[in-house]
Amino acid sequence: MSGRHVLVARLDNVGDVLLAGPVVRAVAAGGHRVTFLAGPSGRAAAERLPGVEQVVEWEAPWVPLVASPLRPGQAEGLVATLAGLALDEALVLTSFHQSPLPLALLLRMAGVGRIAATSVDHAGGLVDERLPYVEGWHEVEQGLAVAAALGHRLPPGDDARLAVVEAAGAAPPPPHPYVVVHPTASVPARAIPQALAAGVLDALTAAGRPVVLTGSAADRAVTGPLAAGRPGVTDRAGTTDLDGLAALLRAADAVVVGNTGPAHLAAAVGTPVASIFAPVVDPRRWAPWGVPHRLLGQLDIACAGCRARVCPFDGQPCLNPATPAAVLAAVEELSPASAGAPFPGGASPSPTAPAPGARSRASGGTNVRLLREGPVRGVGHVAQGTAP
Repeated sequence: MSGRHVLVARLDNVGDVLLAGPVVRAVAAGGHRVTFLAGPSGRAAAERLPGVEQVVEWEAPWVPLVASPLRPGQAEGLVATLAGLALDEALVLTSFHQSPLPLALLLRMAGVGRIAATSVDHAGGLVDERLPYVEGWHEVEQGLAVAAALGHRLPPGDDARLAVVEAAGAAPPPPHPYVVVHPTASVPARAIPQALAAGVLDALTAAGRPVVLTGSAADRAVTGPLAAGRPGVTDRAGTTDLDGLAALLRAADAVVVGNTGPAHLAAAVGTPVASIFAPVVDPRRWAPWGVPHRLLGQLDIACAGCRARVCPFDGQPCLNPATPAAVLAAVEELSPASAGAPFPGGASPSPTAPAPGARSRASGGTNVRLLREGPVRGVGHVAQGTAP
C-alpha cells in the first residue's frame, strides 16, 4: 500500500479502542498503512477495527488503575519495536485525565516524524499538533479532530459510526428475539446496581421480552444470582470472547447496559442502547455513538463529573430516574416488542420473525450530524428525564 505509515494509539480499554475506529478509517481512507498500538485489555477490539493492518500490544505503566511495575528495558523494547516499523506519523488518543506526553516521548525516541495529540500540558518538542479538549465534544469527535490536524479525514459516505469486522465462527445467538442486559462494569459506579438490574429483568420478562445476561467469567457472581429462578433469563456471562459478545449484541433487539465497553460494542454492531448512565464522566463524551439510544440517569446532578469509582452516597442518587419501568419504556421505544405478553407458564416464547415495525440494521435513525470540512461534530445523545 502506498502512502505513509501511521500509528494510532489508544492504550486503555475495549470501549475506548472502539471509539477510535472512525480515526482509523480516516487515516486508512488516504491510502495510508495503519498500525494500532493497544494495551492488553484493548487488543481484541483493535484487531476488529476496519482499516487496521497490524496491532502492537504494550501495557503502559501510566494507564491501568493497578499497573505492573515498569520493568528494566520495557520502554526501550517498545522504542525498538516502533523504530522497526519506520513510522511516519502517530496519533495519540487519550481521555482528558490521561497525558499523551509519556508515549509521545517514546515515539520521538523511536524516530516518529510527526505526532498529534490532545493535551492541556505544554508539550515542547514532543507533539507537533497539540489540540485542546473541547467541552461538549464526544470522544469520537475529539479523536477525529486529532486526525484532521495531520490531514486525515473521513471520506464522503462514511458517517463516522463505530464498526467492527464480523468474525466467522462465533457461537450462534439464541434463536428468539431477546434483549441483552449487561449489568457489570470495570468501574463499579458505572455498573447497573444489582437491585436495579433485578428489577429490570423482572420488568422485561413480565412484558414478554426474553433476556440474555452477558459479562465475563468473573461476572458470574453477579449474573448467576440474577438469572436464578427467573424464567426467560439466560446467563451467558463468561461463555464468549469479544467476537461472541459482538454476535450476541448484533442479534439483540436492544441492549441495557451501564457506561462501559459493551455499550460501545453494541453501537459498533448497530444495536440500540438503553444506557443506565451514571454521570461520573461527561455523557457528551461517553454516550453511545451513532445509534439510537436513551440515557437513563440524572445527568445534571450536582456531583456530575466526579470521576468516582465507587459512589460515596447511599443508593447512588444519580441513577434514581433509571427505574425498571423507565428502562422498559426505553427498550420498547428503541425496539418495539416482538412479543407483548408474559411467558405462558413461565416458558420463553418460541422463535418468531421480527415484528412489523422492528428496526432494520440498515435503516436510518442515527443521531449523528457531520461537517466534513472542519473538526467533526456530532449530536451524541438523547437523555431521558434530564437535561442534555
